[in-house]
Amino acid sequence: MPLTTIDPASALVVIDLQKGIISALTDDPTTAIADAVKQSTHLATEFRRHGLPVILVNVTGRAPGRTDTGRSANNTAPPAGWADLIDELDVHPTDHLITKRRRSAFHDTGLDTLLRDLGVTQVVLSGIATSSGVESTARSASDHGYHVVLATDAMGDPDPEAHRHSVERVFPKLGETATTAEVIDMVEATR
Repeated sequence: MPLTTIDPASALVVIDLQKGIISALTDDPTTAIADAVKQSTHLATEFRRHGLPVILVNVTGRAPGRTDTGRSANNTAPPAGWADLIDELDVHPTDHLITKRRRSAFHDTGLDTLLRDLGVTQVVLSGIATSSGVESTARSASDHGYHVVLATDAMGDPDPEAHRHSVERVFPKLGETATTAEVIDMVEATR
């Protein structure tokens, strides 16, 4: 379904574009991480220009349960600067910063309260990883009753098949998918 509108009270939520994750993923030529960074940065610039909220999310932990992939929480602190947002995001004083410790940016972070305090009715999502932090946040946003827009060319995943599955199978059930250009064109048209 094409993007129908950008609500007057929309916010951009950028997931996990932080130095430790990006540096670990940019060496993999099969990912679209560089494009996710470029397009997310472009979205942030345009949302700021139109006075719309920009929420930048980083992650500092994960759920403590065991998984089949062996990736469970441990007590080892990440290296200094690992959770710092990437320079390309050009953090502004008007941006809102959220730190999460689980996949979803809504889980125990105050994001829902922030959005409601700002009067937000629609979230535009971008970032990494498509099948992890972005998808989990999209599911939570939908569950919380927000209109969800997924800027599919402004997200990336180290697993191209997982990215494709989220974009083609999951996201249409949670909201509207669009390109960065389509989102920006709609922002321009509705302002």
